Amino acid sequence: MYNLQKRIKEQTNKKTSSEPTCENSTGRVSVRDRLLIQEVNEVPDHLPKGCNIIFPNPDRLHEILLRINPNSGYWKGGTFEFEISVPLEYNIMPPSVKCKTKIWHPNIDINGVVCLSILRSRSLDPTGWAPTRTLKDVVWGICALFGDLLNFDDPLNVEAADLYLKDKVAFESKVKHYVNCYARYL
Repeated sequence: MYNLQKRIKEQTNKKTSSEPTCENSTGRVSVRDRLLIQEVNEVPDHLPKGCNIIFPNPDRLHEILLRINPNSGYWKGGTFEFEISVPLEYNIMPPSVKCKTKIWHPNIDINGVVCLSILRSRSLDPTGWAPTRTLKDVVWGICALFGDLLNFDDPLNVEAADLYLKDKVAFESKVKHYVNCYARYL
């Protein structure tokens, strides 16, 4: 992997370059980008098994693609892509996450919206977003959605949660159908 700090420093030194950089209009590197430079270097060493993080544009570290290949559980055999967007207000505000792969999951709706307590900026419970959280915590939280110990107390996809509670065999069948139809292409 290339040295991101070196790349940012080179871009900071090239004031006349027409390439997009991590600088804002005042020529300063944002707090978000400084934090991301540090976190991006650490994340690959701490990824859960079956996860891959991709930066489609190395000049835009705040746009991240997470690819998950669960090796156990209901979604085993599928490949699921998540788009992570880190706002300029990071680390005060959490990243936004959207599932790009169509999936049957109680905590992910049909539009790809993800229900995960760590992504809640104004959560009253201690599991919500806090400035001490990092990108690594977000990645681990998303990966935890594919574990066998599923918590559907506050589901986003109520229909999927109800099916899981009423008929686990039918739930597993529908999950496998979605995996085979939508999550095998990557």
